[in-house]
Amino acid sequence: MSSGNKNKIYGSILPALLLACILSSCKVTQQYQRSPDIADNKLYRDVTANDTASIAAISWKQMFTDTILQSLIQEGISNNPDLKIAVARIKQTEANFRQSQLAYLPGLNANATVNFSKPSDAQAGNNKVYAGASWEADIWGKLKSSKRAAMAALLQSDAYKREVQTQLVANIAINYYALLAYDAQLQITLKTLDNRKQDAETMKLLKESDVVTGAAVVQSQANRYSVEVTIPDLKQNIRETENSICQLLGRESGSITRDSINLQQVATNLNTGIPSQLLANRPDVQEAEYQLRYYFELTNVARTYFYPSLTITAQGGLYNTGLSQFFSATSIFGNIVGGLTQPIFNNGLNNQRLKVAKARQEEFLVTFRQSLLTAGQEVSNALFDYQAASDKVNDRVQQIFYLQKSVDYTKELLKYSSATNYTDVLTSEQSLLAAQLSSISDKLQQLQAVVVLYRSLGGGWK
Repeated sequence: MSSGNKNKIYGSILPALLLACILSSCKVTQQYQRSPDIADNKLYRDVTANDTASIAAISWKQMFTDTILQSLIQEGISNNPDLKIAVARIKQTEANFRQSQLAYLPGLNANATVNFSKPSDAQAGNNKVYAGASWEADIWGKLKSSKRAAMAALLQSDAYKREVQTQLVANIAINYYALLAYDAQLQITLKTLDNRKQDAETMKLLKESDVVTGAAVVQSQANRYSVEVTIPDLKQNIRETENSICQLLGRESGSITRDSINLQQVATNLNTGIPSQLLANRPDVQEAEYQLRYYFELTNVARTYFYPSLTITAQGGLYNTGLSQFFSATSIFGNIVGGLTQPIFNNGLNNQRLKVAKARQEEFLVTFRQSLLTAGQEVSNALFDYQAASDKVNDRVQQIFYLQKSVDYTKELLKYSSATNYTDVLTSEQSLLAAQLSSISDKLQQLQAVVVLYRSLGGGWK
């Protein structure tokens, strides 16, 4: 290529590049900024926390010390179908992000043409082999905003995966504790049934001694069956809970190895941290913000359509009318062209594109704020639920103690005094059984409240 041709090429492209530099100094797109007061200290209602220590920072292996539960959670993380789907979504968004990065590279193409005007005359042909490239300069930040949108989508899919894991860990723990509670309630019920059978036999002996009437005998039998009839429901609850856990683990329905609820330690150091930490710890809040950022960047992209685009194209190769001279120095050619394209008749379409993008951005800003309110409400409810269960525990111990005394006293009075009857025994026994079952529910409420609080603060994905 001659120096004169090179000067012409540079002379045509340099002004376009200079214009691009001048235009790029004008800022069309905006930088995303989170509102500084998006999560204030009132988010947890009556809880005012200044300590940044939070149980959300603890790994689930530290949070749940039961080794059997740890094994179940690990199995769920490895095999749960929903978690596998979330991982597949990450792969999809990773591919989209890599595709957005390629937009910065020029498009390349290669061509070859051979045209003979006469089959017998090789010198009269038109022969051309060349390669071309086209590149759009990102003057207004359209490509950069598109890349940031793709990155936000990628981070959103990762947050979704972590959200699925936190919910999975919580669901396994909640169902595991429920299973332990059903076991304990079944044991209490079976023990109570044995006592009721003994009561029925005792009433028969007392009837023979004319201490009680026939009404007391039939009442004792009815009392026995009132307990026995609850056993199938408890067994059904156990079976259904086992099946639910198996589904979470991604395995076929079957029995679940487990410990006893009496051996479970209820956590007492429940640090919540400060509400703004939800932005860093809770995956669904992060997912909502990444979704907002995605549409924020699409709004930036929509703005760039109002401005001209600079496209630079280049071609280079070999051209000659004769094959004999095709590879000579004179056959080499090349050119570079820079052009600006300004939309003229698309303002209506561009306006509508921008309005739609802004509306979606507003929608997901509200969604982001709503996710924080929901998170704060869940934390507040879990804290109160835990406190309510804890308040009941001590009172329930006293209630069971005195109800047991009541059962013992009324049984003794029934044997040796006419001051009481079997109805008093029946009432005290039913109250005792209800209190014993409720004590299991109280501990279950404590354990599950801790799990819900842990998940609500964003724990479980570390």
